[in-house]
Amino acid sequence: MKALTVDLLVRCGAVRSGAEKYVALLNELLPYYKITTHLRVSHFLAQVLHECDSMKTAEEYASGAAYEGREDLGNSEPGDGMRFKGRGLIQLTGRKNYAAFAEKFGVDCMNHPELIAEPRWAVASALNFWNVNKLNGWADMDRVYQISCLINIGHIPLPNEKRQFPNGWVERQALVRRCKGVLAEMF
Repeated sequence: MKALTVDLLVRCGAVRSGAEKYVALLNELLPYYKITTHLRVSHFLAQVLHECDSMKTAEEYASGAAYEGREDLGNSEPGDGMRFKGRGLIQLTGRKNYAAFAEKFGVDCMNHPELIAEPRWAVASALNFWNVNKLNGWADMDRVYQISCLINIGHIPLPNEKRQFPNGWVERQALVRRCKGVLAEMF
């Protein structure tokens, strides 16, 4: 795999300032998580581009109030929804997920959740999510629906469940196609 460049990221859909901010970290850390094949890099970048609005932000635009009291996210204390709203390139969300990240990486994001929006932790949190959820396997099978569901819904709907589509489903598909085309020259 050749290195990502700012121009490749821009052609995939990133804003130039975001591409400049993250390209070195992506080149440094993608190999560590074995995101080194055409499909893996294409799927990872497509999801990141959707989740962080073309690399414009590493913090969810919404206040986080909608996450208040969400037990599945571990938001048990008043204000947890806004305090532990989505941050990072794949939107780390909720007290439970911040605590797990803090424990694993030794970053004090429990007292300073804004740290997850800083470039190194924004990239690391996205890669950790990808790894923990074994998304390389789904990328190897070119399964944008399953990856998108795990990122946005939190699970892949079972056959007996009503079919759910993640937020931005159409855009996620388009971004995967675009990334595959642009990144073909890297492999």
